[in-house]
Amino acid sequence: MRSSIRSILKLGAAACLLALGSGHALAATNLTLGVAIPTATHGFTGGIVWWANQAKRELEAANPGLKVIIKTAGSTPEQANQVQDLLVVNKMNALVILPLESASLTQPVAQVKNKGVYVTVVDRGLTNPAAQHAYVAGDNTAFGRLPAEYLAKRMNGKGNIVVLRGMPSTIDNERVNAFKAEIAKHPGIKVLDAKYGNWNRDDAFKVMQDYLTRFKQIDAVWASDDDMAIGVLKAIEQAKRSDIKEVFGGAGAKFAVKKVMDGDKLVQADVSYSPKFIYDAIKMTAEARLKGQALPARTIIPSVLITRANAKQFYFPDSPY
Repeated sequence: MRSSIRSILKLGAAACLLALGSGHALAATNLTLGVAIPTATHGFTGGIVWWANQAKRELEAANPGLKVIIKTAGSTPEQANQVQDLLVVNKMNALVILPLESASLTQPVAQVKNKGVYVTVVDRGLTNPAAQHAYVAGDNTAFGRLPAEYLAKRMNGKGNIVVLRGMPSTIDNERVNAFKAEIAKHPGIKVLDAKYGNWNRDDAFKVMQDYLTRFKQIDAVWASDDDMAIGVLKAIEQAKRSDIKEVFGGAGAKFAVKKVMDGDKLVQADVSYSPKFIYDAIKMTAEARLKGQALPARTIIPSVLITRANAKQFYFPDSPY
């Protein structure tokens, strides 16, 4: 009986020590955090990979009980398999994922959530929000609305625009819907076409070539991404077209911001949307879960119109993007 009492007292003392140390839970609690992100196929995803690894180095150094495992995928099936491996092989307790595609990844992510994994989705939302605990992203509505407002003003409310979409995803839908809603306020502006450029400069080059062949008068281009803007600019240069007065990309890549600063002929404005939000999402998720807490259901990081007047605030020459 005395032995049993001593055992109970020892357990109670251990529990008290653990409770007293709860302020240092980052060091005392074990957490395996899986991070599933796209392969660095272009500037923005290169920034995503770079910021994710920054978060891993900083968080693991500060928290001995934390392990961050980063997986990069070049296709939706590969990413779905990686999510399963993170659960089965690595025994992750939490997942931060930037899905390659929204619809195709919703079910795989829902499956790991249903098995007790805390899920934070970044940037490209899932088609069913019930598959996630938290969502972290830039302001995709502003990402589409601000360029539309800017271009409508620059065009004096009339002319022809062509649009390059990203990849089929919830964020692309949000951006394009916001852009079209704002442009609809200006009946003198016509959107000639909107095709997917897949956030890829080579794909964007091909889409823009098609536009240049089909449309003899284009006044402005909303590329909706700075990498796609590179392909657009190349196609315009090769075609020697002089009718196009403005190419608006998006996301605040350093090369685009530098063009804005320098007063480039075609790239005169941009909109902020930094890949650093993956760093923020990983850090917020890790710190919350180590404390046994949850994140807000939605965390939206504002997007800002970048012009020559404020471009220096958004120019980071040492950054990867």
